[in-house]
Amino acid sequence: MTQTERRVFLLEQLLKEQPSCGELEIPREASKQKRLLRALFNTRMPRPVSSAFLEVQNAYLQEEAAQKGIVDLADLTPVQEGIYLWQGDITALRCGAIVNAANSALLGCFCPCHGCIDNAIHTYAGVELRLACAEIMEKQGHAEPAGSAKLTKAYNLPCGYVLHTVGPVVMGKVTKKDEKLLESCYRSCLVLAERNGIKSVAFCCISTGEFHFPNKRAAEIAVGTVKDYKERTHSEIEVIFDVFKDMDYEIYRELLG
Repeated sequence: MTQTERRVFLLEQLLKEQPSCGELEIPREASKQKRLLRALFNTRMPRPVSSAFLEVQNAYLQEEAAQKGIVDLADLTPVQEGIYLWQGDITALRCGAIVNAANSALLGCFCPCHGCIDNAIHTYAGVELRLACAEIMEKQGHAEPAGSAKLTKAYNLPCGYVLHTVGPVVMGKVTKKDEKLLESCYRSCLVLAERNGIKSVAFCCISTGEFHFPNKRAAEIAVGTVKDYKERTHSEIEVIFDVFKDMDYEIYRELLG
């Protein structure tokens, strides 16, 4: 199958699952097809899917990743020993694990084509990621608390695993509790990664988007917590600070020298 044939197959299958979308026609333009496919991935509830669907989905997403371009940790230059700064799409990064800034439901973003990292990670991993998260949450029996972390496979992402962590939501002025919770996000991810033999972790800018943590203070906490962890534990885990905005790149570059 070509990429177009795969995409149309996936669209047809997903539209059949949602009766409310039954009359929706598949657009002819590739860009509109891709947007609709992402929207359907985003809104699909966590439930099993056929092996035929997964076979086509996996081939499609892996080819999309290859076309987008995969960035290997081995090709990056450290700014300090064991620490990297990289500006780009975290879903294109091949490393041990990437960190997802999740919400307390841990099921990914259900808002169609939203720009948050949670949405992007679930989109490009494929529908199995939401199902895996749902299984974790069903066993846990309660919302994921801020400052903790969970681990899943990465499915169709080029990294090995995804670490899901819920950052603090800032309401007005940043409090000491907010700062401690953000520290805990970074520390929990590092501990969980090493417990599972993961050698490298790429952190996004946790809590700085939809959760309104000030970018500079969040970066200070991120860098300080990672350095403290590596010094105290003598850990050799490699850490990538992945940023998307130019502003965040400048902040981290100043902090890391």
